[in-house]
Amino acid sequence: MTIVTPESTTVKRPRKPTALFLPELVFFEPNALNYPKGEKIMEWVKANDIPYRMTTSHNRIMNFPGETEVEQYKIAKRTLVVGLRKTLKFDPSKPSADYAIPIATGCMGHCHYCYLQTTLGAKPYIRVYVNTGEIIDAAKKYIEERSPEITTFEAACTSDPVGLEHITGSLAELITFMAKEPLGRLRFVTKYQHVEPLLALEHNGHTRVRFSVNADYVIKNFEPATSRFEERIEAAGKVARAGYPLGFIIAPIIWYDGWQEGYAELLAKLAQTLPPEVGKGLTFEMIQHRFTKTAKTVIEKRYPKSKLEMDMEKRKKKWGRWGQNKYVYPDEQQTALREFITERIFEHFPEAGIDYFT
Repeated sequence: MTIVTPESTTVKRPRKPTALFLPELVFFEPNALNYPKGEKIMEWVKANDIPYRMTTSHNRIMNFPGETEVEQYKIAKRTLVVGLRKTLKFDPSKPSADYAIPIATGCMGHCHYCYLQTTLGAKPYIRVYVNTGEIIDAAKKYIEERSPEITTFEAACTSDPVGLEHITGSLAELITFMAKEPLGRLRFVTKYQHVEPLLALEHNGHTRVRFSVNADYVIKNFEPATSRFEERIEAAGKVARAGYPLGFIIAPIIWYDGWQEGYAELLAKLAQTLPPEVGKGLTFEMIQHRFTKTAKTVIEKRYPKSKLEMDMEKRKKKWGRWGQNKYVYPDEQQTALREFITERIFEHFPEAGIDYFT
């Protein structure tokens, strides 16, 4: 005789998909409404009953409500600002690409370790730029200047554009532009699964879509407000079947108790879940966890309960590009991380390539 207990009849309900980003407040620069993209975003804002205001500049949004810095920060991360990208000189984006192509700044995710914590300073709100035609014209000039070399552009240096695509459509514009450029290539990385608007586009293999992945420990503890690992991998399969070149960024690689098991499981899960056609041409990029003294101070204020290890005494100093020391793992730990993860990559994906470890 089988005894039925409440526990044995419990049905595990499937988790809801990670929702699309919906800002709580939107600011518009007046000139943004002179562009078709600005008009479309305004229509979207009104259709979703989102409060909006006008502002003279996307760089001057301040005085967010909230009694503490943490509260103000959280509100700012749910604020969207629609404006024009005035500076059309592109920054270098090594080692990922030749240049960063600026279509957005800021991210809706709450990754504790993110370098945007300090590079965006007091402006953690999300900015999108409506003058993408001018941005594309600037990219065209860079391509022409570097001819006959191929010029690569990174679209995710200061944002996660996939998480904003349902609002802007800017990635689709860049992808279709690059498809027709023999010497132009686009790259972007995401932690979101919302790739559907990109799947039917003509891309001609000129855009590489990469997904940021990590050990379960890292995703669960340090990446709030992003898509779950399973959602990212499902999206990666869709992207691969749509013919896009595919890649993964394992970042930040974190040394924690059980890291070998965590990263071995990560690569095993990828191999089990991805369609077979993914293996050839697949790329990996590996970035160890690093932080600056300024970042440590900011992160500890914004995420006071974070488990993120930032003990400067346990780290090696490395001179940063922006004039600050950054703290990376000592050489022995770096070597162990790089060699272990590299072995697991080639164990599961013998035809893949590793672009860099930094």
